Amino acid sequence: MSGLRIGAFTCSYVKGQLFSKRQTINRFEIIRNFSLTTTRNMKYVQFVYKNKPDEVRVGYLEGDNVVDINKCDPTIPSTLLEILKKGYIPKVVNLKSTKPSGEPLSCVDLAAPITGMDKVMCIGLNYADHCREQNLEPPKVPMIFSKFASTVIGQNEPLRLRTAVTKKVDWEVELVVVIGEKCSSVKAADADKYVFGYTVAQDISARDWQKEKNAGQFLLGKSQDTFCPIGPCITTSDEIGDPNNLAICCSVNGVVKQTSNTCNLIYKIPEVIERLSSIMTLLPGDIILTGTPGGVGVHRKPSEFLNPGDVLSSTIENIGTFDIKVEKF
Repeated sequence: MSGLRIGAFTCSYVKGQLFSKRQTINRFEIIRNFSLTTTRNMKYVQFVYKNKPDEVRVGYLEGDNVVDINKCDPTIPSTLLEILKKGYIPKVVNLKSTKPSGEPLSCVDLAAPITGMDKVMCIGLNYADHCREQNLEPPKVPMIFSKFASTVIGQNEPLRLRTAVTKKVDWEVELVVVIGEKCSSVKAADADKYVFGYTVAQDISARDWQKEKNAGQFLLGKSQDTFCPIGPCITTSDEIGDPNNLAICCSVNGVVKQTSNTCNLIYKIPEVIERLSSIMTLLPGDIILTGTPGGVGVHRKPSEFLNPGDVLSSTIENIGTFDIKVEKF
């Protein structure tokens, strides 16, 4: 699971088929740009050297290399959360302009692109097709719940299922907003100023605990260990393009389960940030999972759930793809 797949893809969704605009509608193809050398994209990652697996480092991608930020400038912290807290992103941008040498990606394993955040917030029922598959009306206001920050893992860590405890573990691919600056009582019109970038997540959900075993409260179904894989990188907000127009998809063992576009979000990111920041202060590094499209396992006929041995793949345009192996806890 150490392979890196980052780049843009072009896709459309017609009658259950995800397809390239350059292909017929009966084919499923993601067009990826594996070389970033000709793009301006700033993509942050956290990683470990293969010979130092316990030391998480922060870097950014340059082609097939990763630049170890702290190694190039020891005055800059070695984790992304500390860089954001200390306001050192301009120093990183200046460092990039000097074109320092990087480390081959083959020498590292990617970790979750940010960890240790104060809050992991989630928006429920935020795609119209996800509401339709449940025969539900879209919520009158954004529906908000949370996961523990300790659930966050990266692509080289397994999604571990407590099979003796839960039998109905489901996938939910989501676009993630990463907050870059302290954010309180912010209006939607100004919300973009507080966004550092975007990544991809799976809001893994134990449906039996979400719906049956905890009196309708989501926490125990959403916050089991490893239930928030994110990756493979964070694309900065000035390079993402339009976050409300990104293709998004998810597959299990190579079979496509979810395909949509973030243009189908019911409540857009600025509205969500305004609502959240009106009642709590968002801090640098906090992440917001913006909702999942239709195609989740529990509402398939018959229902489908994850099992040990499965491989879960998640992709969002202009960010990339990451795979997670499912194992028994």
